[in-house]
Amino acid sequence: MARKGRGPGWARLRFVARLLPEPDYQHDRQARVGVLLINLGTPDAPTTSAVRRFLAEFLADRRVVEIPQVFWRPLLHGIVLRIRPGRSAKKYAMIWKSEGSPLLLHSQKQRTLVSGYLGQKVKERGLPADFAAVEIGMRYGNPAIAAGIAKLKAAGCDRILVAPLFPQYSSAATASALDATYSYATRLRRMPALRSIDGFHDDPRYIGALGKNVNDYWVRNGRPDVLLMSFHGLPRRSLDLGDPYHCHCQKTARLLATELGLEAKQYLVTFQSRFGAAEWLKPYTVDTLVRLAKEGVGRVDVVCPGFVADCLETLEEIGIWCKQRFLRAGGREFHVIPCLNEHPAWISALVEVLIANLEGWLAPPPDLAARELTKMRAKDMQMKSDR
Repeated sequence: MARKGRGPGWARLRFVARLLPEPDYQHDRQARVGVLLINLGTPDAPTTSAVRRFLAEFLADRRVVEIPQVFWRPLLHGIVLRIRPGRSAKKYAMIWKSEGSPLLLHSQKQRTLVSGYLGQKVKERGLPADFAAVEIGMRYGNPAIAAGIAKLKAAGCDRILVAPLFPQYSSAATASALDATYSYATRLRRMPALRSIDGFHDDPRYIGALGKNVNDYWVRNGRPDVLLMSFHGLPRRSLDLGDPYHCHCQKTARLLATELGLEAKQYLVTFQSRFGAAEWLKPYTVDTLVRLAKEGVGRVDVVCPGFVADCLETLEEIGIWCKQRFLRAGGREFHVIPCLNEHPAWISALVEVLIANLEGWLAPPPDLAARELTKMRAKDMQMKSDR
């Protein structure tokens, strides 16, 4: 049973920790650095039962729903998890690929590309191409953050850079991902050195990749009358409590508009994915789209700068539901610009961000002779202690 007030995510964390034994210490092992790319997560399948498991973990996170547990838990288990999983499963089924979840598929491809490009970069520094290992971890669902850390440790990584792929910092996403990382690390006997990236909302490399992605789409499909930059929403209360997320979104939008050469009247910033009855960050994406349609705006393009990979919120909420609302309100043409996904400019930008945060760790490891000497000394000491 989970500790009171911590929810199923903590019980799952302990369960995963028991299944992932730590590798034995080896004196001659070449130490490596690791990179853990974290995204929000996805159900294992577009089924009611799988979505219920996913939502039970997600909505039990106290950083996600900041309602006192004494009020929220009965509501969550008595109503939300009885109604919402079936509805959400239908939405997931609309975007699910034959190979699996779009978010997971993009994350796996990103991991492969980042690993290869990062290997080239460290090799240019005179290091082995496999000096830096890369894994992915999902805050909710699979593959879990704990599993990603365990793979990196098994690969000999004693220093790990934790990179939540949420460009704009929020307590609900970034801090929650770091919570899970450090909570698992506290259960390790050999805890790796940990560094973390808490966001990159105004990083010129990220902004440049966003701009290249949008421009590439416009070269192929023409330009809109209005570009809508839709970010994931948060309760308005989060802004009042000091969360910088809203400010980060606004700055990203302003920098992206400058990168694209847009005037103020050519773009709008909105927030999507509202949940519950409380006021969320405004203006709301769907309400804005309906208004634009009624005002006679011809073509609207929507880009979601806060998502680095296409997922339910971009493919179904924006690409299907919001599109329907816009067209039914009288809109004529609606385009969804794909997320960064595997765009070469994004992979290059991400690797550069990672390298900047790995500085000091990218030093040559001991050579084979030095590792063999260490191993021999350890054996000699063991023999002496056994006498």
